[in-house]
Amino acid sequence: MRKALLHLKKADPVLRQIIERVGPCRIEYRDPVFSTLARAIVFQQLAGAAATRIFERFQALVDPSPLTAEAVLRLHLRKLRGAGLSLQKATYLRDLSKKTVAAAIPFEHLPNLPDQEVIDALTQVKGIGVWTAHMFLIFALRRPDVLPTGDYGIRAAMKKAYDLSDLPKPAEMERLAQPWRPYASVASWYLWQSLRKATAPPTTPAG
Repeated sequence: MRKALLHLKKADPVLRQIIERVGPCRIEYRDPVFSTLARAIVFQQLAGAAATRIFERFQALVDPSPLTAEAVLRLHLRKLRGAGLSLQKATYLRDLSKKTVAAAIPFEHLPNLPDQEVIDALTQVKGIGVWTAHMFLIFALRRPDVLPTGDYGIRAAMKKAYDLSDLPKPAEMERLAQPWRPYASVASWYLWQSLRKATAPPTTPAG
């Protein structure tokens, strides 16, 4: 991490000010496993406390067994809905589970795949888009050089930090991020934190 911070501070004066204001980088990671991606689906478009309660009830459906694709497929749709999941999210979780069992999502091999192949694999699942795949790359697979161009928080932070007239589009984001390479993930964390000093930035895939 020290090497990344030294690079970012030297490469971008704007980011250097953010890093100095925010302080040490404290990214929290999760394991690159089925339950992490299932959690991301549950947390989509929900406030943290509400999402946490629903996810805990969802986990309790299989407790004390681990939260696995096989365990989810044994649950009737009514039980998933009873945990507070919308019909849409319950359907997404079942689709993730089916694709995991069929080895279309090779969790054991994801750490060895290039970023784009991970994105291609994850976005096969209904309800998982590029944004969720980017979050999985950063917070589960710990990839150091991911720029989530679809993330509103990153766009808003860039607009504020670089005094832009509008929210930047992906091409402009890529241009601004070029000096950060190969540590765009760390830079992104600091941008999130720059807007959320009073609260933590996303530390796990959320949707």
